[in-house]
Amino acid sequence: MTFRNRTAWAVTGAALAAAIGLSAQAPQQPFGALAPLPAAAPTATFDVFEKSIVDLLAAQRIGTVTSRDLVQKYLDRIRAYDQDGPKLNAIITLNPRALDEAAALDAERRAGRVRGPLHGIPIVVKDNYATEDMPTTAGSSALAGFQTGRDAFMVKRLKDAGAVIIGKTNLHELAYGITSISSAGGQTRNPYDPTRNPGGSSGGTAAAVAASFAAAGMGTDTCGSIRNPASENNLFGLRGTAGLSSRSGIVPLAHTQDIGGPLARTVTDLYLMLDYTVGVDPADSTTSASAEHIPRSYNGSVGDASLGDVTIGVLTPLFGTAPEDEEAARIVRTALEDLRSLGAGIVEVPFPDLEELLQNTSVINAEFKFDLLDFLSAYPSAPVHSLTEILSGGKYHPAVESVLKRADQVTERHSAAYTATLARRDDVRDAVATQMRRQNITAFVYPTLRRKPALIGQPQGGSNCQLSATTGYPALSMPAGFTTDGLPIGMELLGQPWSEPTLLKVAYAYERLVAPRRAPKTTPSLIAR
Repeated sequence: MTFRNRTAWAVTGAALAAAIGLSAQAPQQPFGALAPLPAAAPTATFDVFEKSIVDLLAAQRIGTVTSRDLVQKYLDRIRAYDQDGPKLNAIITLNPRALDEAAALDAERRAGRVRGPLHGIPIVVKDNYATEDMPTTAGSSALAGFQTGRDAFMVKRLKDAGAVIIGKTNLHELAYGITSISSAGGQTRNPYDPTRNPGGSSGGTAAAVAASFAAAGMGTDTCGSIRNPASENNLFGLRGTAGLSSRSGIVPLAHTQDIGGPLARTVTDLYLMLDYTVGVDPADSTTSASAEHIPRSYNGSVGDASLGDVTIGVLTPLFGTAPEDEEAARIVRTALEDLRSLGAGIVEVPFPDLEELLQNTSVINAEFKFDLLDFLSAYPSAPVHSLTEILSGGKYHPAVESVLKRADQVTERHSAAYTATLARRDDVRDAVATQMRRQNITAFVYPTLRRKPALIGQPQGGSNCQLSATTGYPALSMPAGFTTDGLPIGMELLGQPWSEPTLLKVAYAYERLVAPRRAPKTTPSLIAR
């Protein structure tokens, strides 16, 4: 058994139930008997650094802190490390009402109403999610001050569950890139090495969660934009099956590839965020397919440490062959030995024609211009209403100029080339399904990124984002280890449609064994020890 960290740990359903507290109005989850809570500690010495959602719930229940205290402590960390110190530049907008909203949730708690596991929990959302009470810029200065006057479907779900949106995070401009630089927010830095990028396009969310600016956060993924930054910030990040969560209210990049989802420091936090964001939205027809596939709680997916019924297919072509790919490949293969020690079958899958099949299956360039036009048309007061207008106004970062101009040159929505690309995606999906069926594969595994985070200003190579985006199959990135110079590397599990519970089970068992989370040294605790 290969224990890289022998401090195995787990958060049980019982502990979560105890943290929530008994309430007639709280969601009834199958958490079992209540577990004992820790003794109260003085509010001044309570530290939000690396605390899980369950930790924060327990602290609120026993009176150590209020939700308002938590918001203030996270604001203190943002002030110390986002605006000063390493200057991560992860936050694009702070919620000016966050303290008041937290105080209102504290009043609900005192009155005996606890909405559920997210009650009073501060989170961040990527700034391409529409928010009723904060601007939504998608990282573009052309959309500065853009007020949608409404919440995205998933934002509303989070608020209804009692989450406090402490702020909105920077992203690669208009979500079209993977290094998280924008005209509205500048360059976000990686907390593990501020000279390097944090991944993207959800790099602001990932850096914020890694640096403990919030308990967890929401990103979006069109081709790797949740998974790449999760990999580069030692986090868990999930791109769900196409249709698992609503795209309503998210500034689009490519409607047939877009999906929103959570990033978190632990698997438990990840599935709690999932519980309160996925589901059917009448405004997004793709979500109708999810109705029969979402459990009452993803909590029921985890807990059994044995993976004897799991077969992991090592997708050899996606490990790369360049010298720059070797370190990530070695780290992922070492992590696979941990899965093997848990009973999982590990089989090599050469899949010789995979890379050829994946070529020319992205539709981002074909869909972006028209999807953005459609989205902005619903807001007559928006500062701009088209990609052409953004370009003509010059309000964009020079780093994104070439991709925006290329997208703006597309002249028709449904060209023969676009139709052919969609057909190729069907071919890939069929080929992947066949491989999984022939070898009884539970999930494929490969490096999320074949290379470590690139230096700021340099392109980021090595992304394996396309397989999930092309097939619509779910993919979960989880920490695999660190390079010799201390940079995170992630490994991605790609499962069959609606297999999110199985992916969470594998990730949870792995997390219990290895405890792979390691906080960045640039953003330490603010509490004196």
